[in-house]
Amino acid sequence: MQRIVMVSLLGLLPLSAEAETARWTIDPDHSVIEFRVTHMVVSKTSGRFLDYQGVVEMDADAKTFKTIEATIKAESINTNQDKRDMHLRNTDFLDVKQFPTITYKMKNYQKQGDSYTVVGELTLRGLTKAVTLNVIFNGVAKDPWGNTRAGFSADGKLNRKDFGMVWNKTLDTGGLVVGDEVQIHLDIECIKAQKTS
Repeated sequence: MQRIVMVSLLGLLPLSAEAETARWTIDPDHSVIEFRVTHMVVSKTSGRFLDYQGVVEMDADAKTFKTIEATIKAESINTNQDKRDMHLRNTDFLDVKQFPTITYKMKNYQKQGDSYTVVGELTLRGLTKAVTLNVIFNGVAKDPWGNTRAGFSADGKLNRKDFGMVWNKTLDTGGLVVGDEVQIHLDIECIKAQKTS
């Protein structure tokens, strides 16, 4: 009887082994890192970063995470207006010559269904602050070329002054040209690393 039980348990091991933590890399061709900030009180200006990379270590079956990290090239900021982008790259804002990269590293998270509250350390202009992202796991799919892909959507916010970006001008009406709060939106697609034999 004991032998039968042991054989049955061993037969379950391969099924359990399928659920494992794997490394996934961000596919920038199918991802977006966007931001929005209030402009002159009455509207919002949006932009995005075009050059970045990142990794996620997760168990897609259990929907649990071990690592979320990303590195963004600050110079790749794009708001579809060259003059404004040049200003955003200079010392008033990102100061890309002195601080060429922006990084984000997850510290911890809380899970509720397919939604997560992720707290990570954002390093921008040499300053590191905690930034919270509200993340939704959109699922996993196989592409036509045999890759396994996973998708996430995330939203968060930060105060640019926390990172030393204090430039502004006062309008005649008393408002400010640029708002302090920066809204963040991410649509991220990742590719699971292939197992090597």
